[in-house]
Amino acid sequence: MLFPMLAVALSFCGIAVLGVLAALVLAQVRRLARQVEESSRRITRATEDLERAAAPLAAEAARMAHGARPE
Repeated sequence: MLFPMLAVALSFCGIAVLGVLAALVLAQVRRLARQVEESSRRITRATEDLERAAAPLAAEAARMAHGARPE
């Protein structure tokens, strides 16, 4: 009777350890998701800034190309 009780106790401990590890993994996945979301926002902001900065340069380049074209 000792061995079956020991097996049940060890099984319970193993499942408890797996439960704790699963909770830790869940917490890290949530943390990673928040970091990915913040990085995505930063990339979007940088893209918008780049587009705003490039628009006047593209207009100037088009104006110069149009004026420099031989007719």
